[in-house]
Amino acid sequence: MSSPPAAAAGGWTKTGDLPLAASWYGQHDGAVLLKNGQVLVVGGADAQGRALAKGAVYDPATGAWTATTSLRDPRRLHTVTRLGNGKVLVTGGTSGPSRLSPPLNTVELYEPGTDTWKTVTAMREARCGHTAVPLDGTLVLVAGGYAARSATSVRALRTAEVYDWEADTWHDAKPMNDARADHGAVRFKAGRVLVSGGTVPVSPTGDTALAFCELYDPATDTWTPTGSLLQPRGGHRSVLASDTTALVVGGATPGTAGDGTYAPFRTLTAERYDVTTGEWAALPEAPGGRGAHQVVPLGTGSFLVAGGTADVHNGAGYQSTLILDPAAPAARTWTAAAGQLTGRWAFAAVALDRNKVLVTGGTVQNGLAAPDPATAELTRSTEIFTAGSPG
Repeated sequence: MSSPPAAAAGGWTKTGDLPLAASWYGQHDGAVLLKNGQVLVVGGADAQGRALAKGAVYDPATGAWTATTSLRDPRRLHTVTRLGNGKVLVTGGTSGPSRLSPPLNTVELYEPGTDTWKTVTAMREARCGHTAVPLDGTLVLVAGGYAARSATSVRALRTAEVYDWEADTWHDAKPMNDARADHGAVRFKAGRVLVSGGTVPVSPTGDTALAFCELYDPATDTWTPTGSLLQPRGGHRSVLASDTTALVVGGATPGTAGDGTYAPFRTLTAERYDVTTGEWAALPEAPGGRGAHQVVPLGTGSFLVAGGTADVHNGAGYQSTLILDPAAPAARTWTAAAGQLTGRWAFAAVALDRNKVLVTGGTVQNGLAAPDPATAELTRSTEIFTAGSPG
């Protein structure tokens, strides 16, 4: 007699809808937790891919979103970073419907206490699809991204620059060894920043994924190549796992299906990086590869892996979620979690506390998977995952 399947971990609860449906395609353009425990989302793309200037704040105490004042520039593929003084820095992106649209160098600061946006000193170089990581003190490192190559093509950037939010000044940092966009970036406790993978345009419509990684040392303003990913990755997620380790999860990686056809999302793979050795190690695989998903820490050493899709052109968002425990034995590395109420990809997510994760917005389906192939189906819905209770 077979055993009944184990109950899925955790559960999802619906909460207030966004004022406006939006999707977020970048690595660092999603939700941020404000110092008062509320959540900010801003910008993103509408159902036609047009950049938005709207923002909204979620209050966990009331379960409701409130629209903020608008950005000065509509933007998508930007970055959103909470600063040490509680304000929120928004850099770059593009105001057009695709990455072929001219990127922005403009920068804005949000003051939560007064619900106001202030235009501050512009970046030295316009960019979209880049990363932004806080350094020690009052500094933020911005690296890579896309820039215009011609009217019909883009190029990836090697350049990096540092913003001092106290002085409102930018200065050039040493360029990376490899140009990249849509890459991951995390900062270790000792101060160095790891950038991992990403993509490089190889034609007007095609990209190739990278395995190359490098470390930025702000003390010496140097980039040093470090161990390469075991598989090239684009559309992956990069998260800090401890003071000295980081994870990359999912994305488009090389793979084949059983019939020999190319299947970049054949399985869900993850790798762990150790900054003390500079090497990557593979974690056990799980079924259901995905990109444009979210990976959020649960505060117990484990991570919630939610949503995503295997086709960003003709795809449907996944409801399925998993819990990844990188320290567990192979048989228990991945645990099935309760499925989201709404399948989504290119959405925003943030940890509210040690066992709650908020997800909001995103794409439900698009292209041939949507009722109207010319218009993506987005969602305004928001839901909260609570760990530790059966679904």
